[in-house]
Amino acid sequence: MNSNPKFAVIGGGSWATAITKMLCVNLDEVAWYMRNTDAIEHLKTHHHNPNYLSSVEFDIKKLKLTSNINEAVAYADYIIFAIPSAFLGGELEKMTESLKGKIIFSAIKGIVPETSLIVGEHFNKIYDIPFENIGVITGPCHAEEVALERLSYLTIACGDANKAKVVAKYLSGDYIKTKISDDIIGTEYAAMLKNIYAIAAGIAHGLGYGDNFQSVLMSNGIREMKKFIRKVHKMKRNINDSAYLGDLLVTGYSVFSRNRMFGNMIGKGYTVKSAQMEMSMVAEGYYATKSAWKLNQDYKAKTPIIDAVYDILYEGKNAKKVFEKLTDKLD
Repeated sequence: MNSNPKFAVIGGGSWATAITKMLCVNLDEVAWYMRNTDAIEHLKTHHHNPNYLSSVEFDIKKLKLTSNINEAVAYADYIIFAIPSAFLGGELEKMTESLKGKIIFSAIKGIVPETSLIVGEHFNKIYDIPFENIGVITGPCHAEEVALERLSYLTIACGDANKAKVVAKYLSGDYIKTKISDDIIGTEYAAMLKNIYAIAAGIAHGLGYGDNFQSVLMSNGIREMKKFIRKVHKMKRNINDSAYLGDLLVTGYSVFSRNRMFGNMIGKGYTVKSAQMEMSMVAEGYYATKSAWKLNQDYKAKTPIIDAVYDILYEGKNAKKVFEKLTDKLD
């Protein structure tokens, strides 16, 4: 790998836009794959993404824009995937360029539906990428606050600490602080699970529960997350670190949280379909709920919050009644 690695970002949404913004601070050129050709043409002319974080202005000379995923993959040493997990499989099917020797980082908070695997495991098992060439970018960090250049923190996890340091270096900036971790599996599962707990927080708010209950829900959520992750990948980790607890809190409480927003709509009586239609962005936690619930049929971790959200979203049970029962299971 050369001393000045080339980066590509795969995705055209808010998080892909935020990551590209961070990289452009430290790199002279960044490849950016977007499937929306109209958005690419708009960027070339107006220097901003018309659909997401439109306040972010790019130096167009730094962007190698393409609607061909193979061009981006061929260009880069480090490839950062930042698209909803539900759509990852469809994008990868377009790929004919080999990933051999490439370093893959996931900024995706979810499970790949086709394989029921977190993204890192999917690349390892399906594309035979060794874990030392796979990493994860997690928060606590909302794309909207990156756009506003508010101080934010990222955790960069990889089995190879040197590769984590490279990505951390090129994402760091005046308003972005980074730290590295070797818990690639745990941080990625945490990034997926926290979206489910944020939906639960939103449902609670929509039902009229107050801050007192929200605090109990979140404190139970982090303990539930710890039990689940321990079943999946047992290693020494501090669940109170920002990659776990911090990411949970910001997703559960922030006005920018699309998962909390989705849950809030469900709590207010929207159907899943009507809530999804009204939102312009994907709530990853919807897909994560089904995946986590199915996985836990084997792991058997005690997860009353995940079970409650699953019952509401997928079994069509009444949110008010489900939460009345859930309140007796929390402490």
